[in-house]
Amino acid sequence: MTLNPEAQILLINAALLLVAYELIYPGIRGVTSMEMVKIDLLLTGLGLVIAGVLFWGEGIRFSMLLFSTNWVVFSVLTFALMEMPLYIWFCRDRGLNPFSMEDDES
Repeated sequence: MTLNPEAQILLINAALLLVAYELIYPGIRGVTSMEMVKIDLLLTGLGLVIAGVLFWGEGIRFSMLLFSTNWVVFSVLTFALMEMPLYIWFCRDRGLNPFSMEDDES
């Protein structure tokens, strides 16, 4: 069974987010929103590298329901859309302000 290209990128993003929110963030004592953003940038980059290995130069268009785009835009947008509720939930659960990039220490 072969997954379509959209499903492959969604699976990559889901796996990265699972690692982040089940292993990395809970393992950091006193994690702040700013630390999470920095790690998210690294994870987004890792997702782009993996997607690039799979789709660079293939010319495949990815459907975003209302428009189609390339693998880079699809990867970044879907990662952000998938992460937003996780990020807000995690921050609220830990007493962090999800929309503040200060050190979160009160």
